[in-house]
Amino acid sequence: MRLRRTSVAACAALLAVAALAGCNRGSDDKAGSSGKVGIDLPRSDSDFWNSYNSYIEKGVKAGDVSALPRTNSQNDIGKLVANVQSFANEGAKAIVMAPQDTGAIASTLDQMAKKKIPVISVDTRPDKGPVYMVVRADNKAYGTKACEYLGEQLKGKGKVAEFEGDLSSINGRDRSEAFAACMESKYPGIKVIPLVTNWDGATASAKLQTTLASDPDLNGIYMQAGGVFLQPTLALLQQKNLLKPAGTAGHITIISNDGIPEEFKAIKAGQIDATVSQPADLYAKYALYYAKEALAGKTFEPGTTDHDSTIIKIPNGLEDQLPAPLVTKDNVDDSSLWANQLGKS
Repeated sequence: MRLRRTSVAACAALLAVAALAGCNRGSDDKAGSSGKVGIDLPRSDSDFWNSYNSYIEKGVKAGDVSALPRTNSQNDIGKLVANVQSFANEGAKAIVMAPQDTGAIASTLDQMAKKKIPVISVDTRPDKGPVYMVVRADNKAYGTKACEYLGEQLKGKGKVAEFEGDLSSINGRDRSEAFAACMESKYPGIKVIPLVTNWDGATASAKLQTTLASDPDLNGIYMQAGGVFLQPTLALLQQKNLLKPAGTAGHITIISNDGIPEEFKAIKAGQIDATVSQPADLYAKYALYYAKEALAGKTFEPGTTDHDSTIIKIPNGLEDQLPAPLVTKDNVDDSSLWANQLGKS
């Protein structure tokens, strides 16, 4: 492997906190064995996170780690903190979490570090507080890819509504900032209408309806999370008779983030044009991998890996940036995309 391991002594500075309250527990395999891992799911109202959960479940059943019963913090920082404390009290030796509020988890991470419980953060990077490893994709690249796709499709002119994720989350900030910077520098002829949504589909739909009334010539949409935004958006556009097939007059060019099966279906149907595929399968795989390595007392250094990613140094630990490809009608049937592998052994 090209992943380079350092001594156990280096581990102390990176040990971290984690995860989540004792609500919505299910029973996981091997919960009674040594070296237990606490795993918190951030929400269950998103197709992306439900897919991630299915991959986590598969890994736990395969024996990748010995897990305590999983929890679901339901996008609630209070439940996340309570779940972390509960895992620690139950003897968790490592924690996997995905904090949706990346600023409010710092003190909990500090507490876990003092208890020498390493934390793996999935998809989101805590603003402060030590983490053993962050497993996520380059979210700034998401915003840039979405900008460049819309810019080319709209030939540098038009109006684009942007469904911003929660700006208290590093993912929402990264995607929004990168999208805005790219549009300003490369496509100044496109007017961007940012809509604050806090990752809520109903909020996005309501704000899009208002935008369509004030800007009926809207010809582009960037959805930062297809898992929560796709269905409300398609329903509203259909109701307004604005869901025109790609390539026909009046079509609103739409690019999303997530890479869930429903987005692929919408691309094939010509309802949306593209998405950036977040690797739900790899998020789960490497979350469990790093939890297992943390239990073994191993650490890593910045550099390229043997799984087409790059580990970078961040102020509070390390981050493994996994690849996230752009998906359009040209490659939507690619068998290597995780959404095309669901249901297959």
